Amino acid sequence: MSNTPVIGVLALQGDVREHLIALAAVDAVARPVRRPEELAEIDGLVIPGGESTTISKLAVLFGVMEPLRARVRDGLPVYGTCAGMIMLADKILDPRSGQETIGGIDMIVRRNAFGRQNESFEAALDVKGIPGDPVEGVFIRAPWVESVGAEAEVLAEHDGHIVAVRQGNVLATSFHPELTGDHRVHGLFADMVRANRTAESL
Repeated sequence: MSNTPVIGVLALQGDVREHLIALAAVDAVARPVRRPEELAEIDGLVIPGGESTTISKLAVLFGVMEPLRARVRDGLPVYGTCAGMIMLADKILDPRSGQETIGGIDMIVRRNAFGRQNESFEAALDVKGIPGDPVEGVFIRAPWVESVGAEAEVLAEHDGHIVAVRQGNVLATSFHPELTGDHRVHGLFADMVRANRTAESL
């Protein structure tokens, strides 16, 4: 069996193309996902940055919210950046009306915690599991994690705030590694997907 994973990018809204490019750079087959039947054809999924309320509403509208929740519960590896982190939180501190999440990480997130669009910034981050130089984190209207449960592992912090978390097969970052040309976070996720494929084939 080829161990080239097929990783989808939820293509409802947000910076889909940049994630497709980053995933291809780490030897994954990357494809956009919009419909429930496309979820059945992937080994992992990236939920991009964008507007979490919009992504939530479109996921319900396109009929992918419930199938996605079911696949995450069944162990599908998923990686969310920025708005994607909010989508993977079990709880949002300040949800917009009607905003839903997929869940998967026992954490509470605060939306737009680092400020508005014009307060975007970059920061060098030590990310657990990624050797070498710090990861350059791009923060754009980014959330942070207020607290995590016992099962969640904190991978990075910035200014005392949690900005990267992993729980089992689910990974989330406040920042956008797809915008920097440094593909190590996507590489970490691709390795998670490969390990899951290997485990499922045993």
